[in-house]
Amino acid sequence: MRIAIASDHAAVSLKAVLAAWLREAGHDVLDLGPEGNASVDYPDYGFKLASAIADGSADRGIALCGSGIGISIAANRNPACRCALVSEPLSASLARIHNDANAIAMGARLIGEEMAKACVEAFLSADFAGGRHQLRVDKLSTKVPA
Repeated sequence: MRIAIASDHAAVSLKAVLAAWLREAGHDVLDLGPEGNASVDYPDYGFKLASAIADGSADRGIALCGSGIGISIAANRNPACRCALVSEPLSASLARIHNDANAIAMGARLIGEEMAKACVEAFLSADFAGGRHQLRVDKLSTKVPA
């Protein structure tokens, strides 16, 4: 699977751990940055992640910042991206099953490496249930009615 991963400066270390772990598992990982710990703006990286999903460069995305909140908001500005903020595996799995999430966000200051891996594993192994959920997911990809 092609997986894009992006972070801000607060999550560079977790991004590196997850990217290496995903590559070891045989995934094609697109690291969208940043490379170092210098302060950056999380919206820029959330936008990059969403663009990679929208243009087909990645099948799934992992967005990381200090809390996971800001980068998830940024990623969700692109209607092609459905990014769910998760902190444990059940939410990560349900994000796929019920919401057809194509990205997850996590907070590097709030989650440990092993829990982050468990969330990613749950997210990547779950499939969208479709059915009654499809109409709702379709609504997520349209503009808000006036």
